[in-house]
Amino acid sequence: MSKQTPFRARRWGWLWVLLAGLLLGAALLAGTATVMHKTSDTEFCVSCHSMQQPLAEYQGSIHFQNTKGIRAECADCHVPHQPVSYLKTKVMALKDVWGEMTGKIDTPEKYEAHKLEMAQSVWKTLKDSDSATCRSCHSFEAMDVLAQRPEARQQHPVAIKNGETCIDCHKGVAHMLPDMSSLAAAGAGELTRAAALTPGNATTLYAISTQPFWLSADVKQHNAGSLMPSTELKVVNREGDMVEADIQGWQQDGVSEVFYAAQGKRILSLLLDEQARAQIKTLSTVTDADTGLIWHSVALRVWVPKAQLIDDKEKIWHYAADMMSTNCTGCHGLTALDRFNANQWIGVVKGMAPRTSLTQEQLRVLTQYAQQHASDMKTQNKANP
Repeated sequence: MSKQTPFRARRWGWLWVLLAGLLLGAALLAGTATVMHKTSDTEFCVSCHSMQQPLAEYQGSIHFQNTKGIRAECADCHVPHQPVSYLKTKVMALKDVWGEMTGKIDTPEKYEAHKLEMAQSVWKTLKDSDSATCRSCHSFEAMDVLAQRPEARQQHPVAIKNGETCIDCHKGVAHMLPDMSSLAAAGAGELTRAAALTPGNATTLYAISTQPFWLSADVKQHNAGSLMPSTELKVVNREGDMVEADIQGWQQDGVSEVFYAAQGKRILSLLLDEQARAQIKTLSTVTDADTGLIWHSVALRVWVPKAQLIDDKEKIWHYAADMMSTNCTGCHGLTALDRFNANQWIGVVKGMAPRTSLTQEQLRVLTQYAQQHASDMKTQNKANP
């Protein structure tokens, strides 16, 4: 018996160590879970002084108060539910603690200065995760699309078809959108840089902005009018920094001051002075069957500086699409371009413009983009790829 006592003592010793380890592990796990939970609740999230502005924005949103009585807390939107992503998010949140300690956004002015940067970071995270936190409450499969509002009823089937994710259309659902002017300006700069790289042998060019045109290569003369963004030019000749090109369009009978991009559509291509109007060539004349209005297919040869011309129209549309996505989702989801016809889009953009930080030039590009992809331009676009 005396020989077995040390063995039994060692065995019980290991069992006590194992039991103590299990208890310690359970305590640590419970403690960690408690800390993780407590640092994810809304009360903790808004306890910092710098969070008072985003709190006020959130409290004014439908995610805070709505007819269903369902409230999305901070963690519901900002903390993923998947274990690995959850832990990664909690670790990355340490940078927010450091930011609070150093006063990075401790004043309204500092907050506004960093708001776009913070918003872009959140948008990218949601985009990369296919809006996983949004989909924990919302899913296309669970939607009764026919019971939704008319706009949502139109847009959600399009989003499903195109494989879009929530954040593509809903950027301002819980917080006010930041000032997007710097993004639009950066996009315009990228477009200008792309235009500078346009091959010298390109035969079809497009205007990237509103710009004057001349009837000769001598820019010292008074210009003959204005060229609108996205207008197509067929190159005829080049001379130094100037490009000679033909522009075709449509004019309503009796309205010779304007070129439109399509018959019956108020999509501006050219604004012409008296000298330019005298050089217009009429190619054909048609009568609109629906309105009885007479339209002329016309052409004009112009000279334009090459610096604002590009050979890839899709780059202009990409710039415009980004502006629409970042500026038009604060009040509603992204509107499908074929929701309105070309003429209706003029009023829609004008009505929404005061709610954005876009300049008049940026609004022109956005209007052109919406009009050129409108519901009644599908046939036109197929005929002119």
